[in-house]
Amino acid sequence: MDFSTYIHQFLIRPFHDFLIDSAGGLSASFALLSILQVLILAGILIFVYRKYIKGTHSESLVRGLFVLLILWGVSELFIRFNFLQIIGMFLKMLVTFITVSLIVIFQPEMRRFLGYIGQSDFFVNIFNKNDEKKSSNEINVVKELIEAIKYLSKTKTGALIVLKSKGDNLNQNDVGVKLDALLSQELLLTIFHPNTPLHDGAVILDKDKIVYAGALLPLTEDPKLSWRYGTRHRAAIGITEISDCACIVVSEETGDVSIATEGVLKKYEDLGNLKADLERILGYSKNDEDKKQYIFKFENILPSKYQ
Repeated sequence: MDFSTYIHQFLIRPFHDFLIDSAGGLSASFALLSILQVLILAGILIFVYRKYIKGTHSESLVRGLFVLLILWGVSELFIRFNFLQIIGMFLKMLVTFITVSLIVIFQPEMRRFLGYIGQSDFFVNIFNKNDEKKSSNEINVVKELIEAIKYLSKTKTGALIVLKSKGDNLNQNDVGVKLDALLSQELLLTIFHPNTPLHDGAVILDKDKIVYAGALLPLTEDPKLSWRYGTRHRAAIGITEISDCACIVVSEETGDVSIATEGVLKKYEDLGNLKADLERILGYSKNDEDKKQYIFKFENILPSKYQ
């Protein structure tokens, strides 16, 4: 056996076999890692679907997005395998057009979603099941609000009442007057009494406390809003466009009562309907669908925006 054969048999060949075996082991490791990643992503998607989407009005739209994803995959297969390329290109252009349209249509929802995930306690809110039982104090919040609103509407006294949601930071520290007082109809009526220093601003409620009074709210910039809506209604719509809260507004001219949520204004003729919606907004409703936490409420764009 010459020297070159010796080197190939005892040095190069074993090293080559070692590399092949190592590569095979790495391939298996990467395959297992890929499967693990797919399982993690599937778990996250199932969690989000069950917690935020299942059983809501948004479920049908999510299914539509899933169909778009399937169409995109089919178009890529057609293009890559040179099979029905024209149909593949058409499907790809159609999916791209619809995707861009959705981004434009749901721009307010996207803005709210980015603000939602930017909250400091975002991860705490995700895993919080919010199964707290109603206390007698919580039930009184709706009662105090209804009684105050009834009197304000009857006397045609203008009012703005913002209902903060859990974890929502309205950043009203530099405007208005900080109170941190327990909610009562007498205090609300005193604040909104004409010719008092705080009657023109908004009251910020956090659960059963009046946190701020006389707060200045941003006005909506929606050009489609009717000229009939005054400054209070525009402020109520404006604050709900940029934050996850609700805003009660009582008209000074007509005494009409409305609630703005997510940039949508709803007028109430019956205080019974108002009470039911307040319980839902404040989280006291017994309806299982109302207890779900929403990131997007796509159904708001389907009916008329302002009722």
